[in-house]
Amino acid sequence: MIRGKFLKYCFKVKRLLHNMSGSNSKPFTVLVEGNIGSGKTTFLEHFQQFEDITLLTEPVEEWRNLRGWNLLDLMYKDPVKWAMPFQSYVTMTMLDMHRRPTATPVKLMERSLFSARYCFVEHMMRNGTLHPAQFAVLDEWFRFIHREIPIDVDLIVYLKTTPLVVHERIKKRARSEEQCVPLSYIEELHKLHEDWLVNRTFAECPAPVLMIDADLDLSQITEEYKKSEHQILRRAVDVVMQSPNKMSPKKPITGSAIKIVPQIRL
Repeated sequence: MIRGKFLKYCFKVKRLLHNMSGSNSKPFTVLVEGNIGSGKTTFLEHFQQFEDITLLTEPVEEWRNLRGWNLLDLMYKDPVKWAMPFQSYVTMTMLDMHRRPTATPVKLMERSLFSARYCFVEHMMRNGTLHPAQFAVLDEWFRFIHREIPIDVDLIVYLKTTPLVVHERIKKRARSEEQCVPLSYIEELHKLHEDWLVNRTFAECPAPVLMIDADLDLSQITEEYKKSEHQILRRAVDVVMQSPNKMSPKKPITGSAIKIVPQIRL
């Protein structure tokens, strides 16, 4: 009964979003964030059923083949030498994703310029992979982009995972570049994500956070993703209806993250 009502609600929202797609409104932009192996791609694939949502996956293939060079592999094998050029290229490709025009009223992005800077570049600086001068260059590029180029964000979906769980997933999916990734690296990235998106003790959080417990097996987590449909679609309608030429909030968000956990049923 509840599921039936929810589906009717989704159809109504879908019609409204379709009607708005022809306007000049900027798309309601959702960043899907999380550790390596947290299920971001699987989450985006769940939303393929909505024709009014544009899905932009992390440009991993571009990182694997820049004029024949696999920058991702080079970075993992020799991070001291390749972290700087790799992260420079990540910045360029992620900026392209942020700025890419979409014909739909909702856009879901896998990761962002923010997680690239606040989690991955920050980690490289803290553990000494990046020379302070290299970090300064990357940080100045991020600050310049953030200041001069509009990067709209309306909602962040954080796929919260336990480091040991995702480390096992990484080993099972067997991407050649990731086989050398130690558990300690996953744990450090987890802390940076938590401090940024949950604890709010580090860096600016540019939008409200919807937090999903993503420790479930990827074959079972579809039900958890279904719960996020309501939050994402409802927020999309609210934001676009309140401001036809929507602009993302300019001040950091200080409120607590919204939790969706396996024990809650909508």
